[in-house]
Amino acid sequence: MEQKKKKEKAVKMKEFIRSQIVDDVFSDPFEMAKLQFVVDYDAYLKLLGEANPEIYQQLKNADTLEQARDSMYNYLDRVERDIFTLENDLHFLEKATVRECIRVFKSIIGPVNEHRTSFSALETLWKLAHNKREELSYDISAGFLLEFINLFRGIAGKSNIYYESHEVHKSFPEFLKLEGREAAIKRSEILDQMGNTMQKYFKKYPSGLDKDVINWRRVNRKRILSYFKATEEDWGDYHWQLKNVIRDAQPIYDLIELTEEQRQAIDKAVKNRIPFGITPFYLSLMDRNPSVGYDHAVRAQVIPPPDYVEMMLDHKTNRGMMFDFMGEYDTSPIELITRRYPNIAILKPFNTCAQICVYCQRNWEIDQVLHPRALAGEKVLDEALKWFDKHTSIEDVLVTGGDPIVMNNKMIHRILEKLASKKHIQRIRIGTRTPVVLPMRWTDELVGIVAEFHEPGKREIAVITHFEHSYEITLEAMLAVQKIRKAGLGVYNQQVFTIENARKFETAKLRRDLRLIGIDPYYTFNMKGKDETRRYMVPIARILQERKEEARLLPGLDRTDEPVFNVPKLGKNHLRAWQDHRLVMIMPDGSRIYAFHPWEKNITPMPPYYYKDVPIFDFLEELAARGENIRDYRTIWYYF
Repeated sequence: MEQKKKKEKAVKMKEFIRSQIVDDVFSDPFEMAKLQFVVDYDAYLKLLGEANPEIYQQLKNADTLEQARDSMYNYLDRVERDIFTLENDLHFLEKATVRECIRVFKSIIGPVNEHRTSFSALETLWKLAHNKREELSYDISAGFLLEFINLFRGIAGKSNIYYESHEVHKSFPEFLKLEGREAAIKRSEILDQMGNTMQKYFKKYPSGLDKDVINWRRVNRKRILSYFKATEEDWGDYHWQLKNVIRDAQPIYDLIELTEEQRQAIDKAVKNRIPFGITPFYLSLMDRNPSVGYDHAVRAQVIPPPDYVEMMLDHKTNRGMMFDFMGEYDTSPIELITRRYPNIAILKPFNTCAQICVYCQRNWEIDQVLHPRALAGEKVLDEALKWFDKHTSIEDVLVTGGDPIVMNNKMIHRILEKLASKKHIQRIRIGTRTPVVLPMRWTDELVGIVAEFHEPGKREIAVITHFEHSYEITLEAMLAVQKIRKAGLGVYNQQVFTIENARKFETAKLRRDLRLIGIDPYYTFNMKGKDETRRYMVPIARILQERKEEARLLPGLDRTDEPVFNVPKLGKNHLRAWQDHRLVMIMPDGSRIYAFHPWEKNITPMPPYYYKDVPIFDFLEELAARGENIRDYRTIWYYF
């Protein structure tokens, strides 16, 4: 049923787009990004030439590639000098965009980056300018052309970030021309407009604390309890929840609507022992009818897409080598320990969770949901704990897995007690998704065990959890978090930025809702570049855009998180820091290649890491297919 609706919607969108194709539609590259079903290659090339006629003419005039390169460098140097002249009347902020675009283009046409990426975007542009498309041994996508259409416009001072119809010249907003109360009132009116716009978007993303959602989920709970022949008392017992973790498609199919594709993917995953599982509680967060559309992030968290299942199946015997994106094999000095920083280490005593997240970083390690042999052997665990005695520079230990809070209380106490006995360990973090998927696990007894080792001034115990979307926030989660907070412990959230929470103000809404239940936003992770979960990924440009244009409007306490990219084997790179990454190439499919500098920069020499991002154009296509107005994202091309 859902697939039929999608096809009907696609046909209607195709007809609409065709009806809109008139001569002047190509005057705006952001409108062109809507043409997902009709790619007029010649129209894109025409717009590329119009985006910056001087660049295009110099490419046409160059007889060789190296002549083209020299012309480009000379032109870029001249444009960069020109923006500092008194006669240049571009707005200061537009000049900043010009400088950034120049820097990016210089990097892209650099021979060293062509060598490192085995591709020359400049050669491609030069051949296109000479009408030698047939000489290219690869296809050039609309995404590639749109990257350079926007880059060329940015260099010309015509990014249209601030005005859509013409370049921005020196000017001042009206309120800066006024003084005193009159100026303040005018400024307040502008801020009201911004705030009202944000609230308009927020309404698109209800949280689980909204009255209607609470009522829907009460109905869901009753239906699930009836199906399992259980009671309300059972529902609040985490033992019952774990005992009844759903491990195949049939109960889900009986309780909510699944597409045939989803059911087949689950069946195939289960049949081939690809990790799968959902707690009854988390199932209750899903709308019975998927057409409602609010639970998309919830479903995507646990229902594997077909391509994920196929890739996991193809590499069943070498999962560790294939899917260990972070290179934990190479950063594990002893079994159960991972170390990438001087005073931080990871301890992984328990190798499963209450349920399985599709795009888990450690999907290569986890065998099955609640696997009976998931707990590390006593000898192996003791050796890992003793390892800390020899490495006294480590002050911060993250206990994760798997989900360590799924272990029994006795084992949790034992591990915390051992770690707390080591005087050099000043912080123990517990990585767990139980507040989201199994909040009833946080009993008074468990909270007491964890809080026992929290000693202000000596040792901190912190809970690190993982909410992906406002729709995952529940009354039960709020009560669990408040119980932890009242014991004196901090609770922090690590969000993974995916296609399921990357719409305009979607993640901003999550930050606000997390703060309201007592959770501090901590990190927003760019998706790991794992091939099997590529469909979840969004471009780095979008996470930068979100931080600047949406999170920036929130109060400071709501945006305490930092957007980061995890460099394999090395560690976190702060995405807002230009000095830590550089765009070095645009590939034929429109993907950007970034060189990431390690966190050790300025401390010790380490090689950069090269990363191929998902094309911005592909991301915009997916947003359009989901009904988004992609003009809302038109500035994305200028985030590098």
